[in-house]
Amino acid sequence: MHVDIWAIAAYAFGLLMLYAIAKILVAPLRLILKLIYNGIIGGILLLGLNAIGSFFGLHIAINPLNALIAGFLGVPGILLLIFVKYFL
Repeated sequence: MHVDIWAIAAYAFGLLMLYAIAKILVAPLRLILKLIYNGIIGGILLLGLNAIGSFFGLHIAINPLNALIAGFLGVPGILLLIFVKYFL
């Protein structure tokens, strides 16, 4: 029985390259999914703010940019949106 060491090395190299390519392709997908998740969370936070803020005359429009700001920054993002709306 004859085992070719170069064939084994080629298969190992191919598997390593396949792993590296998969890792490179998954990273942008993970970022896009994180952006979508944060946008949804931001939209929910803004919806809650608008529900509670309606008693005080506080309203922030729910759009993709505001949702992403609130999703990325959380409570400081909502405070930033309030500051920008009422003070700038």
